[in-house]
Amino acid sequence: MAILNIMGYVNRSEVNGPGKRAVVWVQGCLRECSGCFNPASWPFEPNQIVSVDEVVERILADPENEGVTFSGGEPFWQASALAAVARRVKAAGLNTMSFSGFILAELQGNAAPPGAQALLAQLDILVDGPFVESLAIHEPTSPVSSRNQQVRVFNPGLRDRLNWASDQVEIHIFKDGSRLVTGYHGHLGLGDGDGP
Repeated sequence: MAILNIMGYVNRSEVNGPGKRAVVWVQGCLRECSGCFNPASWPFEPNQIVSVDEVVERILADPENEGVTFSGGEPFWQASALAAVARRVKAAGLNTMSFSGFILAELQGNAAPPGAQALLAQLDILVDGPFVESLAIHEPTSPVSSRNQQVRVFNPGLRDRLNWASDQVEIHIFKDGSRLVTGYHGHLGLGDGDGP
């Protein structure tokens, strides 16, 4: 059974890709970028261990989800399991997207993390490149967080849907009273620990 180590999950996000989408934040990143808005995702220790089946079921259970976005942490350190998720949700008619601190050439090269090619083959959109604080963009229309990052559209049908903005914030309040803040919020002073 394929499993994932994740730090968070939400349905119907509108700041992590085109339309309303599920977002899966994976646990683990080696980069530790200065200014990262999700440092809680860096450690590789087990956080929430979930099966691929469970993740797919959660995504497909909400009919408002048009797609899924993988974020983190670094999704490509768990590429094989995420490729399995992507393959199944695409078969159900959803689109797929991932953020990555790797650039596309690294993901296509021989030193790429295991399963990188399989995940790339399932993606409709990739936002690649590490967050660089000195190149940060604080514009309400930019789909990337820093100027070095690129949006790679592999599915031409989504070329006109690059309408999310990285400089927006979304707050999800759950039934148990917990909350999750997503989107780039470093400049708003909301602090760490508010969620992915």
